Amino acid sequence: MSQETIFTKIINREIPADIVYEDELSLAFRDINPQAPFHILIIPKKEIATINDITEQDAPIVGHLYVVAAKIAKQQGFADDGFRVVMNCNEHGGQTVYHIHLHMLA
Repeated sequence: MSQETIFTKIINREIPADIVYEDELSLAFRDINPQAPFHILIIPKKEIATINDITEQDAPIVGHLYVVAAKIAKQQGFADDGFRVVMNCNEHGGQTVYHIHLHMLA
């Protein structure tokens, strides 16, 4: 990826975020403009611009994002009640930051 995004700056701690989860592959933090009472963004630490840029080698990383979503849902107590996970792709798909990310809403 050629251009650093706001998410890269959050990963590098150059700008603050309300981080709720972190491991070697991913970071999760509260959305600054939540669309639901609980709105978390889950991002890979590897910079991947869009869904179209995901490679076979990235499959374990992308799958890991969903494992993280399940962990967060259990930790926050809404796994059984239900939640939604969305990933947007490109401008007409609603993507505004070109670093893939899951929106987790509950």
